[in-house]
Amino acid sequence: MPELPEVETVVRSLQPLLIGRQIQDFTCLWTRTLSDFTTADFADQIKKQTIRAIHRRGKYILIDLDTGYILVHLRMTGKLLFARELPQQMKHVRAWFSLDEQSCLYFEDIRKFGRITFRSTLTDLESKLGPEPLSDEFTSILLKQILTGTSRQIKPLLLDQSVLAGLGNIYCDEVLWKAAIHPRTPARRIPSRKIEILHTAIVTILTEAIKHQGTTIRNFGFQGERSGNYHNRLQVFGKTGQPCPCCKTTVVKLSVAQRGTHICPSCQKF
Repeated sequence: MPELPEVETVVRSLQPLLIGRQIQDFTCLWTRTLSDFTTADFADQIKKQTIRAIHRRGKYILIDLDTGYILVHLRMTGKLLFARELPQQMKHVRAWFSLDEQSCLYFEDIRKFGRITFRSTLTDLESKLGPEPLSDEFTSILLKQILTGTSRQIKPLLLDQSVLAGLGNIYCDEVLWKAAIHPRTPARRIPSRKIEILHTAIVTILTEAIKHQGTTIRNFGFQGERSGNYHNRLQVFGKTGQPCPCCKTTVVKLSVAQRGTHICPSCQKF
């Protein structure tokens, strides 16, 4: 958390505010927010550069500059926010970019797990990430190739960013429930018909979650102090003890790959 829909929501909220602005300076109050750079070296890389685009790759926010890219990973509680001035409450502000016209882009992170870095190319990042689940590349045929080649349990496989970029705990639970697949099922045991259903569930649920600006359970928020609304549409995640929307069996919580996992034991038989 945040996952693909939340990161996409942040990107879309910032695009009209950032594109075309010039970075004047950079300040970092929590040095571990920066990956692989000192504050001075990072600032030297980005100062006087213009923001040309902002987009998403997996769970990363990518800010394209004249030369190179700023990469932001929100992790658990990170927020990237544009403002005309820094907030009066600075307790959780870890870093900020000073922009032209006396504006700023600041990074707020309660848990301090979020990271910011700079790369001259995206080659290293691309080598670590699987296909985008909302891209033309991600077809049911590709998903079948991925699943039939491994005996790994389906949930940890879907959570692996090198296999498929962007899915996290919330949406894994939702898509596996939608496809009626138990999260511990070995991937190669899933029949072709179910793989097609799973593919449709992944695309449909992520698209719908973006439409509703992601899921806010605790900390996720974006520009304008807004929250995501998809939590109102969750079917099993966080619904322990409640009836399954499909069959009314009580939703239970398991541990799968050391992650809290919500299933309907009737719909998702193992």
